Amino acid sequence: MHLPRYEELWLPRYVRSRWDRWLATTTCRHVWVTIADHFEPFWANASAELAAERVALWRRIYPQIAAQYADSTGLSPVYTFFYAEEHYRPELIDSLAEMAAQQIADVEVHLHHDGEGEQDFRDRISGFTEKLFTGHGLLRKEKDSIRFGFIHGNWALDNSLPHGKGCGLNNEITVLRDMGCYADFTMPSGPSPSQSRMVNTIYWATDDPHRPKSYDTGRPLEPHGPAGDLLMIGGPLGLRWRERLVPRMEMGEIAGHDRPTAYRVTRWLEMAPRLGDHIFVKLFTHGAQERNAHLLLERGLVELFGFFNAVCRQRGLRLHYVSAWQMYQAIFAIWKGIEPVAAVARGTAAIPAGQTNDRR
Repeated sequence: MHLPRYEELWLPRYVRSRWDRWLATTTCRHVWVTIADHFEPFWANASAELAAERVALWRRIYPQIAAQYADSTGLSPVYTFFYAEEHYRPELIDSLAEMAAQQIADVEVHLHHDGEGEQDFRDRISGFTEKLFTGHGLLRKEKDSIRFGFIHGNWALDNSLPHGKGCGLNNEITVLRDMGCYADFTMPSGPSPSQSRMVNTIYWATDDPHRPKSYDTGRPLEPHGPAGDLLMIGGPLGLRWRERLVPRMEMGEIAGHDRPTAYRVTRWLEMAPRLGDHIFVKLFTHGAQERNAHLLLERGLVELFGFFNAVCRQRGLRLHYVSAWQMYQAIFAIWKGIEPVAAVARGTAAIPAGQTNDRR
């Protein structure tokens, strides 16, 4: 049997997680679903006109899709655009901010960099988050620190690719923590050497600023347990067995070549991280690319939400469609011993002391 590349990184933990799930006695009751889009309007060196068309397509069609579905609390799906900093244009962000104001979308931070140094990284992150917060009413602020979720371009978080390609910072986790990052959503990276050995687990990474890939191992989050430097919220990673004679890697990607199916939804529920009776399903895509946008906006998201609603209803699971920030709020609430559904509904219970999620 031929397995995907770099299976030695994730397969042992995957097998262990499957065994642990088989032995588990806790009955799951809640499912939290977020879609993290690595959103790059200027992908493949697109012109300004094409980039604007890509964003306009989402602005026009996604609200129609979101209006068709509701979770167990009656709320529409919330789609999170992890917008690439280097693709910033005010008018494009304004379109996404309009959907955020309708509570069907949100915007977080995506960044590609390659060896420019720590100060450049800090300047780009701080400049971008300030623009999103003050110019577009996005993100949240804790005293003087803007809070943001993060996805690293090319999966190269914390200098994890060979020869430092696509990053260059061994202390990136520390820098992100100090700059206000509330959680990283980069993983899984599957067939990449950047894939962590921690799979299907929400955990704390502790940085070694002198070595790369400090998130490779960490401490699983536990209620009232100790923290680390950065919370890692990853998606499902493992194998799926239908559709082909040999197993296929499953990493929660929604793409033109891999559309949602009811079977995939069941696999996500089986593999995704769990905290008590809560399952956290983080999916990802590259929704600005035409090959994916056409699938997602024509039928893919309709199928995805329909399958989730049907499977959760059949299994008696309470379904929660949330943004990346709201998923973090639910996880934070569990960590602090607070009831997560109420915490997310209030929007404040899972925020550290002194922080506000008011937008301006």
